Amino acid sequence: MALYAEPMNKLIQRFGKLPGVGRKTAERLAFYILRTSPEEARALAQAIMELKQKVGYCRICNNLSQKEVCQICGDTARDRSTICVVEEPRDVIAIEETQKFRGRYHVLLGALSPLEGIGPGDLKIDHLLERIKSEKVKEVIIASNCDSEGEVTALYLTEIVKPLGVRLTRIAHGIPLGSNLEYVDHATLGQALEGRKEL
Repeated sequence: MALYAEPMNKLIQRFGKLPGVGRKTAERLAFYILRTSPEEARALAQAIMELKQKVGYCRICNNLSQKEVCQICGDTARDRSTICVVEEPRDVIAIEETQKFRGRYHVLLGALSPLEGIGPGDLKIDHLLERIKSEKVKEVIIASNCDSEGEVTALYLTEIVKPLGVRLTRIAHGIPLGSNLEYVDHATLGQALEGRKEL
């Protein structure tokens, strides 16, 4: 026996497919939609449709864009000899907010995950290799996440990019500013020691 009316069950199921949304959160979201005004529900549905219709991926770097080429790739003031490789478009935003990088990006649209069946062919790695060869790139910065999938991705990229003769670097890992050593986990502290720099 269904606990809710069929339209409610459908919406709960749809919300449940979103990443990080479990059954209880899906129910809360569905009840929120039920209680909201028809105009608000329509505006939400319209925003979703507009996103699907108007936002795609840049043909050069795979970042989100409303045009064929994103703003960053279209900016002639950016350093075209340096590419920062990230997993997702939201990583581009994080790096841009530091205002410390003026090169261009390459978004893989994921990370290698053998357990989930995600291999090199599922990511934009071949496209990265083409760019390195055709755009006269001098440095590739690997900025994948510091989790197991990100580390596997960084190792794989190192193996295939190094033979191309470009400078290959990895973002530093380590202790967050303002933290105390006694509270830092062993793996992070170990990476900080390995990644130490000259003063």
